[in-house]
Amino acid sequence: MAACSRGLAAPPFDLTAARGAAAAPWPRIVPLPHGRGAAIRCCCGGGSAEPRRRLSRAAAAAPERAEEWRIDGNKPAAAAPGRRRAGLTSRPPLPFPSPRSRRQPKQQDFYPRCTQRGPAPQSRDTPPKRDTGIASEKEWGINLLDEAVKESGTNDDGSTWYRESGEDRSENGYRCRWARMGGQSHDGSTEWKETWWEKSDWTGYKELGAEKSGKNAEGDSWWEKWKEVLYQDEWSNLARIEKSAEKKAKSGAENAGWYEKWWEKYDAKGWTEKGAHKYGRLNEQSWWERWGEHYDGRGFVLKWTDKWAETDLGTKWGDKWEEKFFAGIGSRQGETWHVSPGSDRWSRTWGEEHFGNGKVHKYGKSTTGESWDLVVDEETYYEAEPHYGWADVVGDSTQLLSIQPLERPPGIFPTIDFSSSSPPKDDPPGMPPSPLE
Repeated sequence: MAACSRGLAAPPFDLTAARGAAAAPWPRIVPLPHGRGAAIRCCCGGGSAEPRRRLSRAAAAAPERAEEWRIDGNKPAAAAPGRRRAGLTSRPPLPFPSPRSRRQPKQQDFYPRCTQRGPAPQSRDTPPKRDTGIASEKEWGINLLDEAVKESGTNDDGSTWYRESGEDRSENGYRCRWARMGGQSHDGSTEWKETWWEKSDWTGYKELGAEKSGKNAEGDSWWEKWKEVLYQDEWSNLARIEKSAEKKAKSGAENAGWYEKWWEKYDAKGWTEKGAHKYGRLNEQSWWERWGEHYDGRGFVLKWTDKWAETDLGTKWGDKWEEKFFAGIGSRQGETWHVSPGSDRWSRTWGEEHFGNGKVHKYGKSTTGESWDLVVDEETYYEAEPHYGWADVVGDSTQLLSIQPLERPPGIFPTIDFSSSSPPKDDPPGMPPSPLE
């Protein structure tokens, strides 16, 4: 067996967000003109502004809202034609280091590994990137062997490697093809592991997944898991595809680290659910973010975001919003808040009622005494369908769909356990509370 001479020198640990941000931007409190209290602005990150997510065109045009999240960099969205501003001054938006994107940027290029009887596997001894969402099948490059393999070796620099593959079978036609590989430096200071698998059974269940972990000589460590699943829902009898990704990394040099969990769920009638939970810490500062999208496939849509941050000194701040729409009628509401180390609390709440006839009722107030309540002529805009839906995910899941289950003998039927799942709820989940509630 020829050994690969490639070493295991790992790149420096990366705690920065994707898209070139130098570090996680941290908001600071600055006074507003006209005695309006304090606004929350970013105080670091250099000259590169972190991309922010925009709720909708209507949200971008409403000056009393403080939650404009752009997804196209520094280019602001133009207001829809015929829109009228209400003339209220808003605080600047609250930037956080985790934008939501439609199509996630690609990970670094990976080398093909696990070639049958080939050279030593080349490692992915790099931590995952923040805010890259759920990678595609092509980016993971899972390539399983058709036969069992168990190999190991030593490279020219003293680092070692191993590679294994096999197949497990169980009742109900369960079949799992898998491959494991990994390696470490001669002194054990650098290490990496990776596992691939594909699963199937007689119910039509199919799963494709991967997991990797590693550490480097500086003490940085990381872990990542990716999975996509195809199955038939027992209650609706519809095909569903679910994709998920979990990632975490920890610095060995300072009190810093982050964790992310992403998921997407689709069914053949247009029902879609997407969301993410994120957490991070950089020395004395911590931040959290949760967001979700729900489409019922019949025109109802719910979107929400809740994010907050705090320091060890006791300063806390955050922002959240929610929107619900059906057939052009719906509502939006939100809150921006801040708490000082002395427990002094400032907040501003706002809301919109869209009647579907070109009229919008806007209202809000803050703890500094400002308030508004008016009806304006304004176009209602929202996304009634997901920009990435069932047809898209089917087209991008060719490797998952190509998994071949074991042949089922005549007269043998799969066992379905209805007690392991529950029928979907008609009412989608609402906005989760902030830590102050």
